[in-house]
Amino acid sequence: MYRRFYQTLRNWDQKKKRKPLLVVGARQVGKTYLIEQFCRETYKDYLTINLEKQKEYISVFEGNLDAETILRNIEQLAGRRITEDCTIFIDEIQQSERAVTSLKYFCEAKKEYRIIGAGSLLGVKIARFENSFPVGKVQISHMYPLDFEEFLLACGEEPLRDGIAAAFLSRQALPQGVHEKALRLYHDYLFVGGMPEMAAEYIEQNKNTTEMDDTLYDNLQTAYLADMTRYTQSPAEGVKITEVYASVPRQLAKENPKFKYKEIRQYANKRDFAGALDWLAASGLVYAVCKLTLPQPPLKGYMDADSRKIYLSDVGILRHAAGLKMRDMQTDTHNIYKGAVTENYVVQQLVSSDRELYYYKPSESMEIDLILDLEDGIVPVEIKSGRNKRSTSLKNYREKNNPPYALRLSELNFGETDGLRAVPLYAAWCIGREGK
Repeated sequence: MYRRFYQTLRNWDQKKKRKPLLVVGARQVGKTYLIEQFCRETYKDYLTINLEKQKEYISVFEGNLDAETILRNIEQLAGRRITEDCTIFIDEIQQSERAVTSLKYFCEAKKEYRIIGAGSLLGVKIARFENSFPVGKVQISHMYPLDFEEFLLACGEEPLRDGIAAAFLSRQALPQGVHEKALRLYHDYLFVGGMPEMAAEYIEQNKNTTEMDDTLYDNLQTAYLADMTRYTQSPAEGVKITEVYASVPRQLAKENPKFKYKEIRQYANKRDFAGALDWLAASGLVYAVCKLTLPQPPLKGYMDADSRKIYLSDVGILRHAAGLKMRDMQTDTHNIYKGAVTENYVVQQLVSSDRELYYYKPSESMEIDLILDLEDGIVPVEIKSGRNKRSTSLKNYREKNNPPYALRLSELNFGETDGLRAVPLYAAWCIGREGK
């Protein structure tokens, strides 16, 4: 499968002053597979060490953290010589905090070593690092599930991908037949999601969602729940993490989807559950979209971190957790999760482009789903799950704030009227990538 993160790896490799790379991402987004593919195709010599499966390698980081000493010890365990031409990939590096610390010394070494670290819970380890984290000595890059562009390419739909990108730039409607085809694939993506194993199953079943093995989602959920009991400060924290995660789908389904601690369970509060939510965000299992007090640059300066919406890392996982069927994804269907799934999808597309996301709700009568800081300025984004055009909030926002333009994401075709740009939901991945 084509993964855009492959270019991130290539850019890292081509840097003149290359720091060790840490790849952060949720379990099963494809980190290990892609990094090993990159190493095979790029280097004559590389070594993969998995600190979860090969625990004996943890000991090489327990003594002197000098780069040469570590490499000599690895040579003895691996039974082979390692030169500076050998790229070393340390998978599940979060198993050893000292292994992460050692990256500082690899960065400062006289010889230029290529070191890549990755792990499914690496983000949690970084957030809770107890000793000396190598600040400024590593490059941290995030990898996400497949976005809709990558999904199209995995399905062999490169011409359709190119047509969507061109229509987004020109703001000209696609032919109706092409538009309907793109919508069908978009509905399939809502069901399948962007986890590589699920996308592969979809393709193997000739793009027939009814033939897919739904137990794959159950297995993934089991793996995620198992992770929630690891790298916690106590068994009680693991329980809280699980409860917070389980509450996200039902909180998103509410008319006001702002995350509320009291919705987790009776008498729950921020003091007891904020750490669990932070764990989930660090692990990459959820995304947080904070509220803005004012839609002015710099947006981060007007962020209200206590008011936020929480989304799951992948729309397919949300769909499965909500118990939705393929019929529930269609245009004319209505259910309490339809809007939540659509919003989660859009957030997932934009997060995968490393966009900072905010929402704006200055009063009960006005709410803008997303506010983006794009090259053209501060842009409001409205998300519609179907083809409804009505929006009092967006109209009032535009009159008051005079943005350069506004975006309305729905199942309608491309177009623009008086600065309001209609963008089909299947083109959400295009937003903000015009200059990339």
